[in-house]
Amino acid sequence: MNAPAPVVASDAPLLRVRGLEKRYGARIGCAAVSFDLWPGEVMGIVGESGSGKSTLLGCLAGHMAPDAGEVLFDVGGVLRDTARMAEAERRRLARTDWAFVHQHAHEGLRMGVSAGGNVGERLMAVGARHYGDIRAQALDWLGRVEIAADRIDDRPTAFSGGMRQRLQIARNLVTGPRLVFMDEPTGGLDVSVQARLLDLLRGLVREMGLSAIIVTHDLAVVRLLADRLMVMKDGLVVEQGLTDQVLDDPQHAYTQLLVASVLQV
Repeated sequence: MNAPAPVVASDAPLLRVRGLEKRYGARIGCAAVSFDLWPGEVMGIVGESGSGKSTLLGCLAGHMAPDAGEVLFDVGGVLRDTARMAEAERRRLARTDWAFVHQHAHEGLRMGVSAGGNVGERLMAVGARHYGDIRAQALDWLGRVEIAADRIDDRPTAFSGGMRQRLQIARNLVTGPRLVFMDEPTGGLDVSVQARLLDLLRGLVREMGLSAIIVTHDLAVVRLLADRLMVMKDGLVVEQGLTDQVLDDPQHAYTQLLVASVLQV
């Protein structure tokens, strides 16, 4: 099958998804997913475990190949189908224009490398070579995520769960990516730690004008961070729209159950 002609992105979104599908045998991971993500926009994806949100995120971030559909990303002013890119080109995108924040920080960090080294590695991946500049930027970013400067040479193994997640965020954002994927960024953290991390993320998203896609089961997270919201059930998007509109006036029965379950807690 011939690849479709690239789309010039002059008035196009940063990311355009059309008819995305992933199956595991007879089981649907996700199907018929279509949406646009514009520069500076944050999209939330919510649903219960098994709803397909993590499968969708994996396909969008290039961690797995979709069975059908397109994931078009603005590369140099042209929308390119990332699923049809060469692996080397997709890896280059993951080092430069994309970033991925894992739920479990150890999956996104080098646990045997210092905090400064973790941030510095991302800078070196985009061509930074001057040690003094790299360390200065690492120090700046540790401060921005509320990690004390005197911890720069400590390894993540000596950090608390919340500090590890903040370090992972610094590692990902230091190079100014254009699109950040976040997989349950506050999952597994104590409530007080979650609140602190959410405040930090909200500030960075606004300050940097980040485009992001956030997968979570926590409606409070998307309420705080996301401009738009998609609700998934059994691999399908059952409702999408502006976040406040979807949460305040849900139209689909499943969304109504999700919202009601939160209100009853």
